[in-house]
Amino acid sequence: MKPSIISAEALFEEHRLALHWEWIAGHAHPERRFDETAVRAAQSAADLVGYLNYIHPYRVQIVGRREVAYLNEATPEVAERRISRIVTLEPPVLIVADAQVPPDKLIAMCDRADIPLFVTRESAGHVIDVVRGYLSQHFAERTTRHGVFMDILGLGVLLTGESGLGKSELGLELISRGHGLVADDAVDLYRVSQTAIEGRCPDLLLNLLEVRGIGLLDIKAIFGETAVRRKMRLKLIVHLVRKETMDREFERLPYEPLNEEVLDVPVRKTVIAVDAGRNLAVLVEAAVRNTILQLRGIDTYKEFIDRHHKAMQKPDEG
Repeated sequence: MKPSIISAEALFEEHRLALHWEWIAGHAHPERRFDETAVRAAQSAADLVGYLNYIHPYRVQIVGRREVAYLNEATPEVAERRISRIVTLEPPVLIVADAQVPPDKLIAMCDRADIPLFVTRESAGHVIDVVRGYLSQHFAERTTRHGVFMDILGLGVLLTGESGLGKSELGLELISRGHGLVADDAVDLYRVSQTAIEGRCPDLLLNLLEVRGIGLLDIKAIFGETAVRRKMRLKLIVHLVRKETMDREFERLPYEPLNEEVLDVPVRKTVIAVDAGRNLAVLVEAAVRNTILQLRGIDTYKEFIDRHHKAMQKPDEG
């Protein structure tokens, strides 16, 4: 994951209303951060937050009902030793959930070690889900791509190609056909898991589409709330090329599906030639429908090859 700065104070304020938590200890060090080495080594946000575990240091430790019982039911000497071991884990934040009352020794330890201690009535599982989701977004690998990102038939589709090919005009026509706009011109892409890329629109360009000769269009104001999307998972790249480029560099019937690596995640790709008289909106919709079939395990090209082989194996009639 990508190392990025996030303090205990920022984490607290981000979820103050959602998790209804209180900051009861460790106020002296509100800028306490995640260890950069741990963030860089993490494969997912699951490595950065979880139930109290002495094996995994440098992560947000969640103390639920069972963990509080584990600390309380021991003898005073053993309980103190168990609580002291938490300091060696160097957690950026300690969270007591399930409406549990943290042991006094735990509160005192957090104050001495400057470890922020949050308390919430929410369930421990819910807290883990919320914090993991937030951290996966915050620490995600990211990049910005030029193109138009759209929701077409429920599929996240990125329209790419060199400037002047009419990507924005194509996006406008697709919007008029009932599809949704995520972002135009600049698309922020985040790797939210090992196999998923999520695309969003930069705040500066939110709901805007720029069309040559017309200028900036506010898609939400013109077409309504249902014509825009906040974010989508990237499932297909539709790359527009000039006809001469298509004839020179791409096969008419590619033997294998095309893919393009985005943040080390393979994404399906379709190449469409731009030429006078071609209805690009219909072609893009057809490419999306075909991709949906492929995702469901229906490969039209493979079925055609199988038919061809069977036809060749039949004895000649007459």
